[in-house]
Amino acid sequence: MSSENQCLCGSTLEYQNCCGLYHSGEKTPQTAEALMRSRFTAYAMHNGDYLKATWDVGKRPAEIDFSKDTAQWQRLEIVSLKKGGVNDDKGVVEFKAYYVLEGEECVMNEISRFKKVAGRWFYLDGVVKSIGKVNKTADQGKNALCSCGSGKKFKRCCGK
Repeated sequence: MSSENQCLCGSTLEYQNCCGLYHSGEKTPQTAEALMRSRFTAYAMHNGDYLKATWDVGKRPAEIDFSKDTAQWQRLEIVSLKKGGVNDDKGVVEFKAYYVLEGEECVMNEISRFKKVAGRWFYLDGVVKSIGKVNKTADQGKNALCSCGSGKKFKRCCGK
């Protein structure tokens, strides 16, 4: 499989067999994680219609403007899940979204809330934990915060 066709959500599937099924309306995400992955891919592809359709009606913005988005979205990493399964009606997904901006690799770490209404998952809102450049391990001191986003010092986390 060509990496050009691989879905940006982090699965190993081709786009048309993954998030493309959700974006086209052929399928609906069955978990909060699946919705998060499909929304990341939609954001990377500037698919505002899908983002609005999967945003809770009481919280969605009137417009989604991509005109100032110069980031090249690269990949998604799911950090943790709390509920959000097939039989749940709410869920929380923490993720890291990696992107390149002005030649620098950056990451945004967010905790997002989801709810299920009439069998469909919707994005409620999110809290951004951090945004910044991806630090190279060799460039940071042992007492600096770890670049993995744990909030721990490097020496007590990935530097062990």
